[in-house]
Amino acid sequence: MVVGLMVGVEFAVAFVLNRIFAALPEDAGQLGRAHGGRMLGALMPFWYIGSLVLSAVWAVAGWHDPGSGLVVIAAALLIVSVLMSVLLLVPINNRGKTWTPENRPADWKEQMNRWDRYHYARVAVIVAAFALLATALGQA
Repeated sequence: MVVGLMVGVEFAVAFVLNRIFAALPEDAGQLGRAHGGRMLGALMPFWYIGSLVLSAVWAVAGWHDPGSGLVVIAAALLIVSVLMSVLLLVPINNRGKTWTPENRPADWKEQMNRWDRYHYARVAVIVAAFALLATALGQA
């Protein structure tokens, strides 16, 4: 359930919120993304790490249960998502959350587009992890 909720939030960011921000006038959209970066940037590390820890505990506790291999693969995908976050998305987010219309760099849209592409890939990874966990739960 924890991973499913995380997937829902990240899916909404990718396919709803960012499209809303893109449709707003330039300054409002950029300010909305900066505020979202601050809010979710504070929450998501705990959610990603918590999901990984819960999956690892499930993998260890249910090592001999049917579907345990799926849980291990899901945990590996969650590790990939954490690495993607730390290496690709967080550096851009840390810059973007401080931007205002007065101090944003000239290439701010390109940086946000890069963040979006990385985020789409991360969403695909966590959706796959969630699907594996749901399948493993069905086998238990």
